[in-house]
Amino acid sequence: MKTLPLLLVLASLSLFAADAPKVQPAEKTPAKAKAKAKAPNPAMAPIEDVAGLPRVLLIGDSISIGYTLPVRQELAGKANVHRIPTNGGPTKNGTANLAKWLGEGKWDVIHFNFGLHDLRHMEDGKRQVEPADYEKNLRSLVADLKKTGAKLIFGTTTPVPEGKLTPQRTFGDVATYNDIALKVMKENGVAIDDLHAAVAPDIAKLQNKADVHFNAEGSAVLGKAVVKSINAALAK
Repeated sequence: MKTLPLLLVLASLSLFAADAPKVQPAEKTPAKAKAKAKAPNPAMAPIEDVAGLPRVLLIGDSISIGYTLPVRQELAGKANVHRIPTNGGPTKNGTANLAKWLGEGKWDVIHFNFGLHDLRHMEDGKRQVEPADYEKNLRSLVADLKKTGAKLIFGTTTPVPEGKLTPQRTFGDVATYNDIALKVMKENGVAIDDLHAAVAPDIAKLQNKADVHFNAEGSAVLGKAVVKSINAALAK
C-alpha cells in the first residue's frame, strides 16, 4: 500500500514541527526608541585648549548658544572659546550654578548675559525674576565673576518681538531690565556689549518670525558684536 509510507512521512513532519522552537512575535519598539536620538548641539561640545592662547568663557541663554559657533570660528587661532554646557536661563539659575560653570581653570575673558528668561512672564502673571531680584542677583554674579580676575563683558538683552509669539509666552519690558543691568555694570566697571543695539535696526530681518530667537544671519551679527568686544578686552 502506497498510502502507509505517505502517512509515515506526514507523521514525521508533524512531530518535527511540534519539536521546533516557536518563533515569538517581534516586540513592538516603543515610539520613543524608534525616534532618532537628537544630535547634540555642536555649540555645547567641549573644546581642547590650544596652548598659549587666552581662554574665553561665554555664559548665557539660547541666544548665546546661537552665536557660540560664529564667535568660536572668528576667534580660531586667537582664543580658546568655551561656553557653559547648558542654557544659562535666568539670573537665579546663574547664582546657583556659577561656581560649577567656572570650574577650576583660569579665564582671561568672560562674556555673560542674563535677562530674557528673567523678564519672562510665568503662569501666575509674575516675571520669572522680578526687577528688584534681577538687580540683586546680577550684583551677586558680578561679585563672584570679579573674583576670577578675568576681564568681564556683559551682553545686553536682545529685543522681544511685538504680538503673539510661538510658542505663546509674554515678556516684561526689555528696556527696564537692560537699564538695571547697565547700572550694575557701570558701578562695577564691567564692559558693555550692546547686543540689543547690534540687532535692533534690522530686527525683522534677523529674528525668527514671532520668536525671540535669531536666524543664522542674526546669530552671525550677534557673533560679530561679541567678537569685537572680546578682541577689545584682549587688547587691554
